Amino acid sequence: MIVLQTKTRMKMNSTQVFYFTLSAYIDTGSVKYFSFLIILCLYVLIVGSNVLLIVVICVNRSLHEPMYMFLCSLFVNELYGSTSLFPFLLVQILSDVHIITVPLCFLQIFSVYTYGSVEFTNLAVMSYDRYVAICHPLQYNSVMTSRKMVFLVSITWLPPVFAVGGTIVLSSSLQFCGNVINKIYCDNHSIIKQACEEPRVNNIYELFMTFLTVCVPGSVILYTYMRILKVCFSGSKQTRQKAVSTCTPHLASVINFSFGVSFEILQSRFDMNNVPSMLRIFLSLYFLTCQPVFNPVLYGLNMSKIRSLCKKLVQNFSSFHKGLF
Repeated sequence: MIVLQTKTRMKMNSTQVFYFTLSAYIDTGSVKYFSFLIILCLYVLIVGSNVLLIVVICVNRSLHEPMYMFLCSLFVNELYGSTSLFPFLLVQILSDVHIITVPLCFLQIFSVYTYGSVEFTNLAVMSYDRYVAICHPLQYNSVMTSRKMVFLVSITWLPPVFAVGGTIVLSSSLQFCGNVINKIYCDNHSIIKQACEEPRVNNIYELFMTFLTVCVPGSVILYTYMRILKVCFSGSKQTRQKAVSTCTPHLASVINFSFGVSFEILQSRFDMNNVPSMLRIFLSLYFLTCQPVFNPVLYGLNMSKIRSLCKKLVQNFSSFHKGLF
């Protein structure tokens, strides 16, 4: 009888959860307008820089090579990931009540998680491309065919979408007895903590998904770089220069993103209340804000072919604009 009453009460509580409260937001008073302006400028910078590089790669046939197509996929993902957060963040900064409806929360979880998964998979595909180019340069064109390129872009996007889709299906089927999330955006682990019952299946699936979307691409990156380093140490000076010029931005991107994701995973799994709230907020946003800014800068400035074409495109646009006026 008591068990039946408990289950009935849990169902009643679950029907009352139509929204989640994001409790990590701090009342900054009039400073919120300055914060809004900073976030808006950052979002405009992210959109402008990534769109510029996507246009440059798509318009110029000389860049229709596997390496640049994988870069284009990476820049599209940066736009996707930043758009899943920034518009929502801008609204919340100006709002006095920080709530999000349950469907919108799950949509944000899907967007943020697919962004992170696609990012790691894309970086793994790019490391494989560099491995073939540096370790097997003579076979590169026969290995990295157009069909192979389409296949690699497909596995960059499709498995993360299905994996995260499974997470959303499992989490949305839970009954919730709480609605307060100590974050400034929705994440799956914070959501399943609000479940009325122990979500064992969700926890097991989340660990499996982390292994599939983080550990597997990470292993590919580690293996390919071990082989690249081996070739660099035993190869010629020209081989080492080629490896440094093409692998440096990629390696910097991997390290930068891994740092941000590692903190987010640790924060979701362990008690981080000893960390100052502002630092905790900054680090939780790091992989969603800094990576979309760093990647266009890293690849746009370090790769001479992209840099020269970007300059040419900007100059042509400027001359066209002047001609109109």
